[in-house]
Amino acid sequence: FDYPTSLDGNPSRLEIIKDILTIVKNHNNLLKPTPLLRQSNISSHRFKEYFNELLNGNFIKEISNKDGNFISLTEKGFKFLDKYEIIISFIDEFEL
Repeated sequence: FDYPTSLDGNPSRLEIIKDILTIVKNHNNLLKPTPLLRQSNISSHRFKEYFNELLNGNFIKEISNKDGNFISLTEKGFKFLDKYEIIISFIDEFEL
């Protein structure tokens, strides 16, 4: 993802969270951590911080099976994406 930049030149925290969750969702809600890191387009240090925040906040969960460890969205993660889209639609509609 190429992030839109804020006034300080960095993507917002919410944009990064939305993009990480969207990447997982777009991979049939099952993705290994390394491809998620690569596709998130942020440093591994920042990725670990966001990953732990999302895991501890119950937005994502880890699933282990015979094929390895995977990341999946929880119901809370899906709700975040739905609400995020509503907020963005509102901002766009009113040209804010």
